[in-house]
Amino acid sequence: MIFKGATVVDGTGAEPYVADVGVRDGRITGIGPDATGGRTVDATGLVLAPGFIDMHAHSDLRLLTEPDHLAKVGQGVTCEVLGQDGLSYAPVDDTTLEQLRRQIAGWNGDPEGFDWNWRSVEEYLDRLDQGIAVNACYLVPQGSVRMLAVGWDDRPATDAELAEQRRLVAQAMDEGAVGMSSGLTYTPGMYAGTGELIALCEVVGRLGGFYAPHHRSYGAGALAAYAEMVDVSRRSGCPLHLAHATMNFEVNKGRAGDLLALLDEAIDSGCDITLDTYPYLPGSTTLAALLPSWASEGGPSRTLARLRDDATAERIRHVMEVEGSDGCHGVPADWDTIQISGTRTAGLAARVGTKVRDFADFRRLLVEDELGTTILQFVGHEENVQAIMRHPAHTGGSDGLLVGTQPHPRAWGTFPRYLARYVRELGVLTLQECVAHLTGRPARRLKLADRGLVRPGYHADLVLFDPETVRDTATFDHPRQQPEGIPHVLVAGVPVIEDGRHTGALPGRALRRTPHGTTTAKGSL
Repeated sequence: MIFKGATVVDGTGAEPYVADVGVRDGRITGIGPDATGGRTVDATGLVLAPGFIDMHAHSDLRLLTEPDHLAKVGQGVTCEVLGQDGLSYAPVDDTTLEQLRRQIAGWNGDPEGFDWNWRSVEEYLDRLDQGIAVNACYLVPQGSVRMLAVGWDDRPATDAELAEQRRLVAQAMDEGAVGMSSGLTYTPGMYAGTGELIALCEVVGRLGGFYAPHHRSYGAGALAAYAEMVDVSRRSGCPLHLAHATMNFEVNKGRAGDLLALLDEAIDSGCDITLDTYPYLPGSTTLAALLPSWASEGGPSRTLARLRDDATAERIRHVMEVEGSDGCHGVPADWDTIQISGTRTAGLAARVGTKVRDFADFRRLLVEDELGTTILQFVGHEENVQAIMRHPAHTGGSDGLLVGTQPHPRAWGTFPRYLARYVRELGVLTLQECVAHLTGRPARRLKLADRGLVRPGYHADLVLFDPETVRDTATFDHPRQQPEGIPHVLVAGVPVIEDGRHTGALPGRALRRTPHGTTTAKGSL
């Protein structure tokens, strides 16, 4: 293909320019007079940019059950990072796989009849290589690793258990993981102390990866939680990428500057730090995630037993509604701000779209839905969102859950929303700044080989969009809607979106960390 007369926004942050861009055999052949290719696409007035990189995705199962992946590729996403928040499906054994399927069904579903034919990271990445619409990187999940080595106990790991965790992390990195994630408000990963995290990050950093934590609080104590992660990075020597980095809840209104000052001081002192955000105010997770950590010790079955016991359930209610549980970021749960977005049990589907306050008893909801309820939490602040997205360490991540009746629209709308609302409408970022945040900068963090820029010889992971009409159409009432103004998306030079429609092509592959220090597809140079 030759894109004729495209406005090239190359992912570096440089000024846009108009040129022809050629694509052949999966690579960009040339720009301007050197552009060669086959058929011509008239790109006059359209922007040609690197494909967007979703630094925080929850598509771990959806890529396998619906590999066409319209939700993401329709936005111009050509690569996403899986294994987030310390909980995913590799590495596992038979016991922990069953526990994880129950624990994070609200994130990923638990498809009936699905073939769980992997246990290791390498086997999972091989499964992705059978054909997906976009490329994918994987973070080894610290919570899953702790589940394997320690179980669900709220205690420090023994020396032997810590050694086993370090071995499992090293094996996962050797098998292609690009780093490690944590979910430090989710059990059992949240039971790890600072020293345990440092010991694991030493392995990740030594092997060329980065640490991507969902830290211990986004509410009360948020700054202390961020400071702990900076300390882990500094003491371990492991680069840090802060997941969905924001300041939420009323206690943090207008406090983004405090976070950015903390990060700037660390960066100026030599720390390697990046972060990602989504361009929305509400968050999304499972209702069970808000429980106090002691209520979830021992795994899902013991959690349900505690909720069924009246005395224990009353203690849980008091902690959640009066004291503020660690699962709810130290802030008392305001049920008026928490909306049900999906249920595991079909008989509860009518509850979707209602506030938890409207349900007679939140613990009965958790029990009847077997902990599978997903929620929206309306706790964000626009001034914080805008301040953080301006930071030069910022990248984009959808944090999108793709299951549930009414999931958060960020799963379908994050990247065009950046371009429409925060570039065209509000001018928070220039077009070239925004594209760099969504492409070149995350590509550097992931050490992607020859990806993330419009440059001769690079892989042709590209998106063509109309800067005047691109916009998200996904809403909270109707979240599964393809954006407008994105007519073409190429992955490895193959059109996956053409004239706004999915072609059915599945050219995406797992991108794996290599001993050479780059991240690339299996068998690539």
